[in-house]
Amino acid sequence: REQPCPYRIVDDFGSAFSMGCVMGSIIYVAKGMWYAPMKQRLYGGMVLLKKRAPVLGGSFALWGGIFSLTECSLIHLRNKEDRLNPIVSGFVTGAILAVRAGPRVSIRNGIFGGLLLGCFQLFEMATMKLNLKREMEETHRRNEAELDSRRRELRAVRPDLFGRETAGAEDRHLSEPHDE
Repeated sequence: REQPCPYRIVDDFGSAFSMGCVMGSIIYVAKGMWYAPMKQRLYGGMVLLKKRAPVLGGSFALWGGIFSLTECSLIHLRNKEDRLNPIVSGFVTGAILAVRAGPRVSIRNGIFGGLLLGCFQLFEMATMKLNLKREMEETHRRNEAELDSRRRELRAVRPDLFGRETAGAEDRHLSEPHDE
């Protein structure tokens, strides 16, 4: 699923930088074209793209790298990979990136980062639970259909195993009133 820890850090730096550059390219070309004079729209978009897209890519790379570094450190220190590691990593990443603004802002951004990653983890857990439930229901339906077809085959081959009482027992069971 993911790279092992030392390689994950470098991988996340690169993929975060790429994601930031691509997203920055789209945003800054549109913004540059919007604010450029009418006859220089494309040129204005390209100028702003060259100026700002690598900066956004670098910011994304910094966030992704610090997050991965923190997560790998926690995995190594705790000797376990669970849902708490990304949440704590989000807190630490948010706090480190805002440390120049002071301790109050740093802690606030850390809490926001931890809450954001906590929401991601909750969403991932809910999605996994929903997929597991659907998969179990589908497996149950498949097993029931297979069991019914085997019963019919067996009834056709060996009707003596299913006497008159058992042949219609399922139908009688459904129509009889229950004492509760």
